[in-house]
Amino acid sequence: MNKALSVSQEQNILSILERRFEDNTTRHKNLQWNEILKKLNANPEKLWSLNLMEETGGEPDVIGFDIETNQYIFCDCSVESPKGRRSLCYDHSALESRKEHKPQNSVEALADEIGIDVLTETQYRELQQLGKFDLKTSSWIQTPESIRKLGGALFCDRRYDAVFVYHNGAESYYAARGFRGILKV
Repeated sequence: MNKALSVSQEQNILSILERRFEDNTTRHKNLQWNEILKKLNANPEKLWSLNLMEETGGEPDVIGFDIETNQYIFCDCSVESPKGRRSLCYDHSALESRKEHKPQNSVEALADEIGIDVLTETQYRELQQLGKFDLKTSSWIQTPESIRKLGGALFCDRRYDAVFVYHNGAESYYAARGFRGILKV
């Protein structure tokens, strides 16, 4: 798969990311757009992933900087779970277990195609400190192998001004449940 954007696509996604960065300064205090832009220009494959995050409704934005890896952290900041990443079961095994009414894809497969990681519970809770997300939808999160081996998968949402973690069968899928991704650049 060609993971390169055209010049116009690059300009478009960079413009969107810069505008979102400037409009949401509380998400990334003390970070400078020019430094982020340097990293993005040096990593075109990451820009390709960010473009797919945007195309699937994630509204990616910078939410931090990892000092240990010297990388900026982008995350889906759409108010609700990204529209283009809903109605998915959790993983390939769950997808294969469905005998009928299979969804088009799984969370893990689509995250891999986009080049992002599904949020952990900790990352999801940290995101919720930056705003109020998933008030009407929910988002799958990384599920421990011990739960997955028993057929389950985890998801989160925000209700009653609190973040909740729930479980479901990994083969289930819903129009109001998607997943959020994280990408380090």
